[in-house]
Amino acid sequence: MAQGQEKHVVVIGGGIVGVASAERLLQAGCRVTLVEPGEAGGPQAASYGNGAFLSPASIIPMSMPGLWKQVPGYLMNRTAPLTVRWQYLPRLSSWLLRFLQAGSSKSRVTRTASALAQLLRNAPQHHLDLAMRIGAPWMIRSQGLFYLYTDRAAYHADRLAWDLRRQNGVVMQELEGAELSAQVPGLANRYGFAIYLPDGKHCVDPGGYTQAVARWCETQGMSRKYARATGLTHDNGRIVAVRTDQGEIPCDAVVISAGISSAVLARMAGDRIPLETERGYHVELPDADLDLPVPVMPQDLKVAIVRTTGGLRVAGQVEFASASARPDWARADLLRDKLFSCFPALSGTDPAKVKRWQGNRPSTPDGLPVIGPASGIKGVFYAFGHGHIGLNSAPATAAIIAEMVAGIPSALDPTPFAAGRFR
Repeated sequence: MAQGQEKHVVVIGGGIVGVASAERLLQAGCRVTLVEPGEAGGPQAASYGNGAFLSPASIIPMSMPGLWKQVPGYLMNRTAPLTVRWQYLPRLSSWLLRFLQAGSSKSRVTRTASALAQLLRNAPQHHLDLAMRIGAPWMIRSQGLFYLYTDRAAYHADRLAWDLRRQNGVVMQELEGAELSAQVPGLANRYGFAIYLPDGKHCVDPGGYTQAVARWCETQGMSRKYARATGLTHDNGRIVAVRTDQGEIPCDAVVISAGISSAVLARMAGDRIPLETERGYHVELPDADLDLPVPVMPQDLKVAIVRTTGGLRVAGQVEFASASARPDWARADLLRDKLFSCFPALSGTDPAKVKRWQGNRPSTPDGLPVIGPASGIKGVFYAFGHGHIGLNSAPATAAIIAEMVAGIPSALDPTPFAAGRFR
């Protein structure tokens, strides 16, 4: 990556994908400036509220065959795991149609799962390696992950998803009955079956981890600019500077990793990306008296439950609306109730001690992120639109971006993630 030594790269966005890209670019010999209006990994970033799973199984797109049949129910039921605020439906309709089409057949979701497997294969270990490089290995835990089902029949109802995982090399083990109860004390007795992923890991503080990567990058020479990117300046079709609300930053290359704001910047670089706000929530119980060394994901509740440094976190929900819409805290209360449903002993928790968060996941309709060069301005690269897998896929995305900026062939096939797929 010797070519990187000639380049000053501006990374727009301080989420986990942005800071991981900055770290790899520094390794490549680039000079890096990170542009973000707040602290890296702060509450404004989707990375802050992540469910903390580092799972090789997260290759299944949200849109799957048969989902379209459930959409009318989701529209009518505000407590459903996926909901759309009615007033935003006209604006979202085109995106939602493309979203449903992406999961309309087994062949489509098979291609999507195969592409995502590239990004997530060995992702847990890559995160542990990154945490060790920055001097914070304690932030990544290696106890594995549990996916919970009420019984084996419920598991078989998800057979397509697990078959795709097996086909893409995900290692898994089955647990039932007393063996599961012993592994997860306090679990509601309706759960009698689980899939255990021995290679899975989790992050004990996704926001703090993101911030730790950014701070380590600063010790390696990265500059910080607390600003909001507002535009791109180019000369004869090549990037020369990033415009911000705090002034212009001359550069040789740009990585756009600005979450939901990325689509506006991408349009300036010649690409119209159908990016929408997939709003998520989490709640944390700081004083929860529950020993949970291994995170769990109850499949009937569609949530992730994990012990973080801030307490016992339950994260999930998909709400389609505008990024500027006020949070619907009833969605967070629903998460709290689902946590109590899974672990009944927690149901007496004082509501005043529950912390709530809402953030905006940047999501594409086909479930794949946008990674690669812009079509209209040379030297501009995209690394956004990761939806639910931003934390998981950050190391692989960062590797692809660093190789592209350095001008060498990528070890991973970036074709499925190209911006041109939407033209």
